[in-house]
Amino acid sequence: MKKEQLMNIFKGDIVTIICATVFGLACIIGLSTYHINDRQLMADNINKAIERGIQPLSVRCSYAEGDDAICLAFSIGASNNMVFDDEQDKK
Repeated sequence: MKKEQLMNIFKGDIVTIICATVFGLACIIGLSTYHINDRQLMADNINKAIERGIQPLSVRCSYAEGDDAICLAFSIGASNNMVFDDEQDKK
């Protein structure tokens, strides 16, 4: 092989490595931004729920994974009408 052909092969490899690195970094940054914004939106929604008198746990559970034990217990209690309001506790 000629020297020019070898240089072209190495240039192609370098471009591939650079593209893969940029793609990987973009994925990491995108996922990080998504998770940061998700938590921030959840906090904002919980604060709005508190202002409106909605139970914050119900808002938290709307963002939870399927295997969250706290939300599972909350939903079982809510389905059995065992969820208590602060207003009812004051009476």
